[in-house]
Amino acid sequence: MKTTHILLFYISVFCVSFSTVAQEDTEKEEAVLDSTVTNNKYGIRVGTDLSKFARTAFEKGYSGFEVMGDFRVTDKFYAAAEIGNEKKERFEDNLNSITTGSYAKLGFDYNAYNNWIGMENAIFAGLRYGFSTFKQELLSYQVYTTNQDFPQTFKDNPVDYKGLTGHWLELIVGIKTEILNNLYLSVNLQLKRKLGEDEPDNFGNLYIPGFNRTYDFSEFGVGYGYTISYLIPIFKK
Repeated sequence: MKTTHILLFYISVFCVSFSTVAQEDTEKEEAVLDSTVTNNKYGIRVGTDLSKFARTAFEKGYSGFEVMGDFRVTDKFYAAAEIGNEKKERFEDNLNSITTGSYAKLGFDYNAYNNWIGMENAIFAGLRYGFSTFKQELLSYQVYTTNQDFPQTFKDNPVDYKGLTGHWLELIVGIKTEILNNLYLSVNLQLKRKLGEDEPDNFGNLYIPGFNRTYDFSEFGVGYGYTISYLIPIFKK
């Protein structure tokens, strides 16, 4: 009889212990699940392109700035936009001109990186539609001639071409890292395809704000950015 009581006591202790361990494991799993569910931050992220400030400081004949922002729509997709202003001077042997204007880009980003719990980094790709309004100032230019009896002359007769526009599609890829809580650094590369532009009479656009330099033999352009941004959290999901 005594042996039976001892056996029942050990069985009870085992059952209680097993129940306690199982309950603790369940609570841990629920805590992990809760942290996973509530880890993703949704909000507005705003920032600026540091590369344009660097170009303004160190590149002769250039000044500009860009403000960017995005909003998390789903776990992987972000609505994104950039607005900016640029001025680019071109002083060459046969042509002197100044381009000044503003631009806006609208689109989305997709984050292909699977973050660990508590991380908010991104390896992303995105698409933008860009639109620019600008003016070209033709300061002076060299008159081209094939007649050897008349040397080429340089005309100094400034002309303004206002109300010009350009638009393009842009593929962007980059990396975004959270260096401090809600503070991000990002680097990106851009491949642009020009869709259309207004050109002055007898003078092609050498630069389109937001698109960058243009080429006679191609509709494509390139760009880059190095941004710092801050996330304003609204909710977690």
